[in-house]
Amino acid sequence: MKKYVLTTCMALTMAASQLLAQGDPKATEVWSPVPKIVTPGKTAADAPSDAIVLFDGTSLDKWVSTNDNTKPADWVVKKGILTVNKKAGNIQTKQSFTDYQLHLEWRIPKNITGEGQLRGNSGVFLASTGAGDLGYEIQILDCYNNTTYVNGQTGSVYKQLIPLANACKQPGEWQTYDIIWTAPRFNTDGSLKSPARVTVLHNGVLLQNNVELKGATTYIGAPVYKAHGASPIKLQAHGDPSVPISFKNIWVREL
Repeated sequence: MKKYVLTTCMALTMAASQLLAQGDPKATEVWSPVPKIVTPGKTAADAPSDAIVLFDGTSLDKWVSTNDNTKPADWVVKKGILTVNKKAGNIQTKQSFTDYQLHLEWRIPKNITGEGQLRGNSGVFLASTGAGDLGYEIQILDCYNNTTYVNGQTGSVYKQLIPLANACKQPGEWQTYDIIWTAPRFNTDGSLKSPARVTVLHNGVLLQNNVELKGATTYIGAPVYKAHGASPIKLQAHGDPSVPISFKNIWVREL
């Protein structure tokens, strides 16, 4: 049987070589595996058919408190919009994810005050690895005519990677993030096997192009990796004195 399989493979290889020699385009056609069918949403922002809708404007039943995973997420849901409740702290998904495509929309209040980092500060953590600000943060901030350190502005991998552009809309307008996340992998002894990578588009503008992360986000000191597996997605209640920001239309596709 083994000899038969080898003979068949050799015959197919020879046949393909002959087609290539003859200039036949069929020699380079691949017919399997066939990609699965995914029905897109009506618009680019709408969830495709295989997406997990994390917030549809009606409830936070897919989320819990980061400080206490046994408690529900206590942010404000009103008229289809989710608004940060800084007193309740961060919230994260009940479900854990590894690699994924994430879409979310956020809005800085029109009457925002403050400057620098105290101007609508929040963030999306692509893998929440603890109750504190642990994980891998894509910064959310009003950088429309607002100056701050560049590795902390909108679309940065916070305190690590500077965005390629500033694509901020003015406060009061809805903005979008589309993020492709490849989680880090670790060896059995906890050492890093392969680093995390991320691509970020802000309002359709590329800010991070499949960049390699140096580790999890830290406010003080260099980023560092600590072994983890599939993890929740977290939204940050920064707690600054500015008017809290809002979110809507959050969905994820596992990759």
